[in-house]
Amino acid sequence: MADKRDYYEVLGVGKGASDEEIKKAYRQKAKQYHPDLHPDDKAAEAKFKEVNEAYEVLSDKEKRAKYDQFGHAGVDPNFGAGGSPFGGGGFDVDLGDIFGSFFGGGFGGFGGGSRRSDPNAPRRGEDLRTRLTISFEDAAKGCKRKVDVNKIHTCPDCHGSGCASGTSPKKCPDCQGRGYVTVQQRTPFGTIQTQKPCSKCSGAGKIIETPCPKCRGKGRISQKESIEINVPAGIDDRQSFVVYGAGNAGVNGGPQGDLEVIVVVRPHPYFTREGYTLLFDKHINFIQASIGGKLRIPTLDGDVFFDIPAGTQSGTQFSLRGKGIQVVNSKSRGDMVVTVVVDTPKSLSEDQKRKLRDLAPELGLELEDAQGAKKSFFDKFK
Repeated sequence: MADKRDYYEVLGVGKGASDEEIKKAYRQKAKQYHPDLHPDDKAAEAKFKEVNEAYEVLSDKEKRAKYDQFGHAGVDPNFGAGGSPFGGGGFDVDLGDIFGSFFGGGFGGFGGGSRRSDPNAPRRGEDLRTRLTISFEDAAKGCKRKVDVNKIHTCPDCHGSGCASGTSPKKCPDCQGRGYVTVQQRTPFGTIQTQKPCSKCSGAGKIIETPCPKCRGKGRISQKESIEINVPAGIDDRQSFVVYGAGNAGVNGGPQGDLEVIVVVRPHPYFTREGYTLLFDKHINFIQASIGGKLRIPTLDGDVFFDIPAGTQSGTQFSLRGKGIQVVNSKSRGDMVVTVVVDTPKSLSEDQKRKLRDLAPELGLELEDAQGAKKSFFDKFK
């Protein structure tokens, strides 16, 4: 980790850079080192990965804040500062804290007091969140990928009971399995009954006398799991989708939580998109623009040919129906819009310039010459 460069330095921005400045810098750097432009170039590939790693941190407000405070250690899953229940870092959940969140506040009341949930009822597991970086083509067409997630599993040794093999939990004698006790207090207004978590069982309603050695009585353990996911076709940068049932294991036999996957799409060397419309700039020379003809157009499905008329102007757009991005969860596709960009030659020899001047009258073109002009521009319209 000591060899890692500063993420701001990698993207070429200052620490006070805005989100838009970071995104713009990332697109420029990613395009500069894109593997499609540097085939078999290991140095460019390493730079490309470094740029993506820097952007993944600096584009996330929570990760950026940790990075600004702790440096690389703040976002490295191998360091304590980088741990997050929704990130890639390792973490563990104390079931005592979970029970406390359900039974941690006394609810006062007159008479019988407030009713509380059964501490041993099934509860759904917590949701998780992760990020996945994919190519522009994979986002457009969909793909299968694996993501590594630190998640809470039901303990395989005790099957969630928290008890060592051959033993079972006992009902708490103080609260009789309710997880809370009722306390009466005399006041000038009469007797008030309040409820508070049972101190003997910490609100669990049961006592584990011989804890499972693997999970230490919690019934759940933290492990890294590799999950294969289907990325839907048409998903865009910063959009997310949910993998149902891929989150943390439930408590007391409850269902698993879900996994939210936030997608980061690498920029393409020459394609961009607006919604489900695919955009492409086709550069041609002025001769092609003048005489027209067939143009080879790259698409996500391979090259196609398109006829342009003679005299096509720079900025002219034409559409290829159904050649755009697939609509998420649908079989329909957007269109592809091609913009013609006429490139003017920059380095002509004197002989080439002379030939073009001689050709101008035949084409009906008038070449303006400031020297010797007797009329102003507006005089021509009088």
